[in-house]
Amino acid sequence: MNVLLWIVQAALAGLFGMSGQVKLLQPKERLAGRYPWVDDFSQGAVRFIGVMEVLGAIGVVVPAVTGIVPVLTPIAATGLAVIAVLGAGTHVRRKEPQGVAITAVLLVLTAFVAWGRFGPYGW
Repeated sequence: MNVLLWIVQAALAGLFGMSGQVKLLQPKERLAGRYPWVDDFSQGAVRFIGVMEVLGAIGVVVPAVTGIVPVLTPIAATGLAVIAVLGAGTHVRRKEPQGVAITAVLLVLTAFVAWGRFGPYGW
């Protein structure tokens, strides 16, 4: 189970890291084609979401790898789960079923990591 948790953590770090980096580096107008929901948010809000995703991606792996305050790993996973819930809410409001499905999968994966690292497979 520990190996599965590590695989999921690495996948989440990659997905959220790339997604957050795109939101940080590209202007809102350019993101609108890929992420239609950005029209509902300010440039600052989109950048904030990107920062939180990048920090979550780092936090879901780095503390566990280094052994420095490893309790931050399940906390980061919980934070990413909150981002997924808020994202799902936005997609529901905008009537985007594909977005809801993607964020639901991310929610399940982040909740799995939080459960595993807070619980039976923590440090």
